[in-house]
Amino acid sequence: MHLLKLAAFAGLANAFQLPTWIPFVTTSRDSQATFELPSPESVNRVAVIGAGAGGSSAAFWISKAKERFPDLDIQVDVFEKSDRVGGRSTVVQPYDDPSYEPVELGASIFVKVNKNLWRAVDEFGLERLNFKDDDDSIGIWDGEQFLLTTTGGRFGGWWDTVKVLWRYGYRAPTKTQAIVDRMVGKFVSLYSWEFSTPFQNLTELVTDLEWKKVVSQTTSEFFDLQGIDRRWTREMVEGATRVNYGQDVDQIHALEGLCSLATTGASSVKGGNYQLFEQFVKRSNATLHLNTTVTSISRDEKNSLWTLRTTNDSSIVEDTRHYRAIILAAPFHQTDIKLSLPSNSTAVIPQQPYVNLHVTLLSTTSPTANPGYFGLKEGAGVPGMVLTSNEKGRYGGKEPEFNSLSYHGKLTKKEGAEAKGEEKEEYVVKIFSKTEVQDGWLKNVFGEVGWVHRRLFQAYPVLPPTTSFPPIKLDRGLYYVNAFEPLISTMETETISSRNAVQLLLHEIYNAGICKAADDNKAPQHQKEGFVYGWDCEYD
Repeated sequence: MHLLKLAAFAGLANAFQLPTWIPFVTTSRDSQATFELPSPESVNRVAVIGAGAGGSSAAFWISKAKERFPDLDIQVDVFEKSDRVGGRSTVVQPYDDPSYEPVELGASIFVKVNKNLWRAVDEFGLERLNFKDDDDSIGIWDGEQFLLTTTGGRFGGWWDTVKVLWRYGYRAPTKTQAIVDRMVGKFVSLYSWEFSTPFQNLTELVTDLEWKKVVSQTTSEFFDLQGIDRRWTREMVEGATRVNYGQDVDQIHALEGLCSLATTGASSVKGGNYQLFEQFVKRSNATLHLNTTVTSISRDEKNSLWTLRTTNDSSIVEDTRHYRAIILAAPFHQTDIKLSLPSNSTAVIPQQPYVNLHVTLLSTTSPTANPGYFGLKEGAGVPGMVLTSNEKGRYGGKEPEFNSLSYHGKLTKKEGAEAKGEEKEEYVVKIFSKTEVQDGWLKNVFGEVGWVHRRLFQAYPVLPPTTSFPPIKLDRGLYYVNAFEPLISTMETETISSRNAVQLLLHEIYNAGICKAADDNKAPQHQKEGFVYGWDCEYD
């Protein structure tokens, strides 16, 4: 059943980089040095705040415009408060040993309809890995019992299908698949030439894509109104929303619930997805300022330039710089930036709460979790991926102690790395949970545990039904990439939002765009297979 696999693979799709070398980097500044402000007339620079998926791709989209408009002389500075590029996309080394293959801590996969990231892998010469674990068995756990288990593998397909149909009926998976397919069909239009004209706000976009209904209802409300089996929604679909966004189907809006199920072609980058964002910055030829915190943004109404002040780890003196435009590509209320807009501005960035997600990576010699923890007999099979339903918890019962628990194959050495004596065969496990899982709990569930790595993320925005969104344009020359997050929060949509912000900036400030306007002397390219606006242009 295609939707059965969708719900399982979804958990590793969205969600959250440790470079050893990054070009065009400044990481510190002499604390005694003085910074000479350029004259307002000579300023032709754009600042990008944040070097995650949104900020790194914003710098890249500007560079694509400069390729097509040779006279577009823009200098780009990218400011990142941490010591790395990638934002919530990061890897860790098991046992802090670089001889092991790194493990994704955050955003583990992207999918085939994520055309910017998919294209970037090919353009940048990276290696795409198809998402496939040795054990693709799945279980839906409600905190007390397994509601459904599948065996996966070569011989489990027909029996798994029978079990799904017996519990949920034929209509639930087939109707859901049809709804997901319609949503994906609308989503992929964002890569068409139609979007060479940027959208001005998210309400406009939601209307154009006919998404008003799915963003104004919870996932459970929407599915119930479609006549889909309640158990399917609160078990299979909720398993996807809890692993993807840490939110239940009666909390998260239906558009994001559908995105949780759109996992065809789930893939990752060998060595870590963060490499995509490093490459965006490298190929943009932007100047990257790591360990640099932006403290304030204000506008000089006399010359229409933006003033940006920063500090860094090695200096107690604030730097002051002037820019024609600024792209803010970080969650505003997590930055502590003091923003001073002109007196006539009405833009307000609303508070946006985020989900606190505990991510636990570990290695264990046990090929499965302990059957006893799940109330099973010794020797009974435990699925390699355990998703969860909070149906009992909604009504005062026991809530599962984790959102998801998944095995990710064996701990492996990098090619050519030498083994250090006789090494035990270990398996990599990833756990998402609302609270930190303690060592005693891990020992109970897995027995012998080797390496453990814990991280608390403000992983995704809280995504209730909504009809209002943050402004994209805060003022002339100031644009907010993360305005898109309350609609859809993924690595891919940050690259789409940044492309739109760059288009607004180029149109407004430079009378240009990422692509040139129509040319009657050239044949249009948008009908070509694989056309992706921004990477491709209508009249290349």
